[in-house]
Amino acid sequence: MVFRAMTRLEGSLNNWKSEILEQKLTLWVQNLIGPVIQQVIPIDGKTLRGSYDRENGVKNLHLVTAWACENRLVLGQVKVENHSNEITAIPALLELIDITGATITMDAMGTQTEIIRLIHQKKANYVVTLKSNHPTLYNQVKNWFKTAQSHQFKGIEIDENHQTESAHSRVETRKVWAFPVAALGGLYKQDEWAGLQTIVVVERFR
Repeated sequence: MVFRAMTRLEGSLNNWKSEILEQKLTLWVQNLIGPVIQQVIPIDGKTLRGSYDRENGVKNLHLVTAWACENRLVLGQVKVENHSNEITAIPALLELIDITGATITMDAMGTQTEIIRLIHQKKANYVVTLKSNHPTLYNQVKNWFKTAQSHQFKGIEIDENHQTESAHSRVETRKVWAFPVAALGGLYKQDEWAGLQTIVVVERFR
């Protein structure tokens, strides 16, 4: 019993020390690079290849990371048990770092109303991916866009851009349309998406 109690205590102390170290390193990096105003900060989860230990039953290490593009530095990281836990890890990561004036980008996993509200509260902008994990909203935007496109966007304020790039032995053409949320005449539960202003549609051809 004493051995188990000591083991648990040592584990708790190690976790506490690692959390303190993580906080100190995050503060040091932020002081090093200064304000991140107008910077793009992607937040993404990745699994480190080869980080597992079969003999001891240790799974791959999965991290959610905030990356400062301009400085090419990691602003902060949070360890998670698996990909599905990113939803709870992203708010914890956002609380660690100062994102004032930055633009946060995330994939569909981070497209959650509570996460968006936190980004807005911390005075940052966001670009997030809308997919079928929000089926009602996704289908509303998709159907509206198809109808508007069939009428050549007549009477709609819209920005359009086309790009073609060649890399990694493939050619990719992207068509991008951006239009104000007001053009849709209201979105499903729009009030829950704090600060929402613009919808962007991207088509990729490879």
